[in-house]
Amino acid sequence: MPCLNFETTMTYVVTESCIRCKYTDCVDVCPVDCFREGPNFLVIDPDECIDCAVCVPECPVNAIYAEDDVPGDQQHFIKLNADLTHDWPSITKSKGALPDADEWKDVKAKLDQLVK
Repeated sequence: MPCLNFETTMTYVVTESCIRCKYTDCVDVCPVDCFREGPNFLVIDPDECIDCAVCVPECPVNAIYAEDDVPGDQQHFIKLNADLTHDWPSITKSKGALPDADEWKDVKAKLDQLVK
């Protein structure tokens, strides 16, 4: 009998660039409503994402990656997305970015700014 693997695989991941920006352009194009919204960050629910990739080009800060393409220094965001999706509500319609998003969009190393 073959071994069955029931591990959930996340197909797309929101990474650090989204922190303190939270542009929601990606939300409107998602056909399955897989985005979850926190105070200053979005995550993708790995159980809902269907690997369609339509959200990737919509992100103005290039924060969304296929799991296999997440940069090495951003790998911890794979687990972070999976963990936070259980705590945050679904977001299905875009809304305005955070008020100071333009000031934060090019800032690196923002993990300490993430509000859970």
